[in-house]
Amino acid sequence: MSTVGKQLAAGLFFSLCVLIVVALSFFYLYPLEDWSLLWEVEVMDIPAAGFILLVTILLGLIFGLRSGWLHKKQLHEIEDALLHVEQGRTFTPAESSSAELQHIWKKVDSLGKHLADQARYSQKLANEKAEEQEKRTQEIVSQERNRLARELHDSVSQQLFAASMLMSAITETPSSTRTPQEEKQLKMVEQMIHQSQLEMRALLLHLRPVALKGKDLQEGMKELLVELSQKVPLDIQWKIEDMKLDKGVEDHLFRILQESVSNTLRHAKASSLEVLLIKRESIIIMRVVDDGQGFDVNESKATSSYGLQNMKERAIEIGGTCKIISIPNKGTRLEVKVPVVENVGEEND
Repeated sequence: MSTVGKQLAAGLFFSLCVLIVVALSFFYLYPLEDWSLLWEVEVMDIPAAGFILLVTILLGLIFGLRSGWLHKKQLHEIEDALLHVEQGRTFTPAESSSAELQHIWKKVDSLGKHLADQARYSQKLANEKAEEQEKRTQEIVSQERNRLARELHDSVSQQLFAASMLMSAITETPSSTRTPQEEKQLKMVEQMIHQSQLEMRALLLHLRPVALKGKDLQEGMKELLVELSQKVPLDIQWKIEDMKLDKGVEDHLFRILQESVSNTLRHAKASSLEVLLIKRESIIIMRVVDDGQGFDVNESKATSSYGLQNMKERAIEIGGTCKIISIPNKGTRLEVKVPVVENVGEEND
């Protein structure tokens, strides 16, 4: 039952209880000689007993409706306050708020400051961790990843490309000796080779050096998307706004983008990809949308996926949130929101 419904029921019950208590008290102090007067005397063509009962019910309903509306309004105010806190924004309570709500606003404000401090500390740790890890492992990891990527590109990737061209030539050449079943099998082989090429490109994407190598996030994203548009049969569109971000935040967002694009190449079978990076009201928003086959996010296989969990953990490490919406046969949308925290990484005097 809704809040308003509960308050209506409570108001009606309370009014009836008051009526019973008042009636019993009145008749005990002033007993009637003839109880039939309660039905014979009429008020507005309604028996007195019925009129009193009707007025009592109406008063109870009015009281319950007003009380339920006030409670619902207060709950909406609390919900809005928590939503502002979740998104890292400042909430200003209404001046007409009751004393009880003023106490709650103090708690919400304290919670918001605590979460902001946590986000600031998390981003600072992520920044320091990224810089330290980059210094220690960048050279070794980059060299090994580049070596593996180069060998795969020069051998397996080139062979897949040659096989794809050969199969295209075979399938496009008319032949009267091939049966429909053989034509179907050749098409299946061609599709398998095409999918293997996408898997290989996704694997090469994973083998890229994880750091941005001196570039900022915007440069790294554009370079990645331009390269993909040249090698992958996808309609790739992007909108990337210029903004100043800390090293740790840039590193995590770039790696989330890599993971998301890799999942699209490997599993989505999409024909288009849209990437967005903007800043709105002190919130950094990165959105990746494809029109692929999608999946059920509630399935155990999806919820336990290492890639999805990895993206969500990276968003949490920089004080943000990661939301994934996917509809089977409609596509997938990933949205990462990170609050902008000022003076991240600066030492206190």
